[in-house]
Order: sequence, then structure tokens, then C-alpha cells
Amino acid sequence: MVSRDLLAAAVLTSLSILPRAALAQEPPVEASRQSLSDAWWTGPLLAASASTLPKGHVLIEPYLFDVTARGHFDAEGNRQTSDSREHTVGSLTYMLYGVTDRVTAGMIPQFAFRHGTGASSSGIGVGDLQLQAQYRLTLFQEGRPVPTLSIVVGETLPTGKYDRLGDRPNDGIGSGTYTTTVSLYSQYFFWMPNGRILRTRLDLSQSFSDSAELEDVSVYGTTQGFRGRAEPGNAFVANAAFEYSATRNWVLALDLVYSRSASTRVFGVYPASGGMPGVEVDAESGSSHIIYVAPAVEYNFTANVGIIVGARLTPWGRNATASFTPVAAINLVF
Repeated sequence: MVSRDLLAAAVLTSLSILPRAALAQEPPVEASRQSLSDAWWTGPLLAASASTLPKGHVLIEPYLFDVTARGHFDAEGNRQTSDSREHTVGSLTYMLYGVTDRVTAGMIPQFAFRHGTGASSSGIGVGDLQLQAQYRLTLFQEGRPVPTLSIVVGETLPTGKYDRLGDRPNDGIGSGTYTTTVSLYSQYFFWMPNGRILRTRLDLSQSFSDSAELEDVSVYGTTQGFRGRAEPGNAFVANAAFEYSATRNWVLALDLVYSRSASTRVFGVYPASGGMPGVEVDAESGSSHIIYVAPAVEYNFTANVGIIVGARLTPWGRNATASFTPVAAINLVF
């Protein structure tokens, strides 16, 4: 009987240990998957959203920035440094309204002040005004491979000062042209191995500008007495952006941008004066290429209110200005 009791106790002990051993050999449980509702976003510094606003809602997002010119990239991509520092302190504000769930429209006013080489701006100037309309084609749904896609059409109005600048060339913060921009915006969500969400955007834009009449000193490099026109080249921009939801409130963001602009032509004449013959001008700026990198940190107070702070850098370019631009913005949705 003692032997049978010992055998029964041994069997029961073995049965109690087996589940624990089996549990110890099971693979580790996967990290909990973050829900979309748990992720709050402000948006990266540069890439606009492919999502449209719900009908009747408003987005206000003012940006503050300080563009510091730090030399120039020549036609071969070599950086030419400069001791002088030119600053353009400015703001632009997204003011958008949800016309329907699929259509968002609005405007982006701009203001700037320049100081550095030569006389500073005479005051805060009004830049060119951008109008835009966005139509959403598709909407991301978890578990499906289709991203959110939107077509965006923008029109820039030449409201900023650009010629007849006199002895204040830094007053010129406009282009003098009407510019039409057609864009395709996309947005998708990925879940990382730790369960956190990575939101990605890819925005592609092509811009077309008409010509601007020029008189005297202008943003196109003409001087007093000039009469003629400027024809800015078309421009293409590709912007890939990534946002990592570190916590519900904190997000790490990064923009990678490639921008290409065709050559700008300036042609006209300096009329004869003081016994000197007139001088004809027909010049090309040459095409330009530049890459921007913009890391940033977001903090979201709620799903509809957040701030972002970061900087835009220019690690490479051709026939373009090298610059460093601190940026801060607040995103408000009502």
C-alpha cells in the first residue's frame, strides 16, 4: 500500500509539473498590437496628409520658421561655404475646411521678414497666397493593402512683392507668377514588430508657372532700369515621410525630400540712357536639384491638438542654396 501511495503521489506530481514545463517551452507571446485610435498624430514637418477632413470640420496649422542660408551648391554638387548669414524669418498657415468627407479646400497665407546681406526688409511682408482643393480617392482600412490616396490641385497667387524693390531687395518675398501645382498624396500604416504603428506618406507634386513682368530691382537678380520678363521653370517634388508612434502622445517624424526645378529664363533690356546704348539681356539660371532632410518630434495633447518641433537640412544639391531651417508648428482640428 505504501508503494502504491508513493506511485500515485509521483504520478500526480508529474501531472502537475507537465503543464508548467509545456508552458515554459511555448514561444513568447507577441507584443500587443497598437490600435489606430490609440495613435495620435500632428503630421511631419513637410509632407501634407492624404486624408481629408470630415465634413464641416476645420484645420488650422500655423508654422514658424527661420531659413538660414549657409552657402551654395555649385553645378557639380560641391558645397561653397560663405561667412555671411542671411535669414528669412516667416510663417505659413494651413487653413482648411471639410466641404464633404471626400473634399477639403482652403488656403495657405504666408508672411516673412528678411535680414542679412544688405538692407533688411522694411517690415513684415505678405508672401504669395496658395489656394488648394483636395479630393480623396481611397481610404486606408486595416488589413487591406490599399493606402489613402488623394488628388490635390493648388494655385499660387502672386500677392508677394517681387520687383521695383529699390534699395530694399530683401522686401522681395514673392515670385510674381501664377503657379499651378498638381499633386498625388498617399498615406499608409504599418505595424512594427513591437506592435507600435509606423505611419508613412509619399507626396508627389508637379508645378507649372507662367511668366512675370519685371521692372527695376527684382527677386530674379535684375537691377535698376531693367524692363523685361522672367519665366520660372517647372518644378517637381517627391516627399517621403515616416512617423513612429513611440507612445500615444509622443511621435518621432522624418521627411526625406527631393526637389528639381527647371531653368528660369530672364530676358529684357536696360534702355539707353545718359548717352550709353541699351543692353539686351537673355539669361538662364540653369536647372537645380536639392535634397532636404527634416527630423522632428511631435507631442499630441489630444487626437485633435498637437505640436511639432524640428529642422530642415540640405545635405546635397546642385545649383541650389544650402540652408538650415528650424521649424515649429501647432495643429488644431475643430
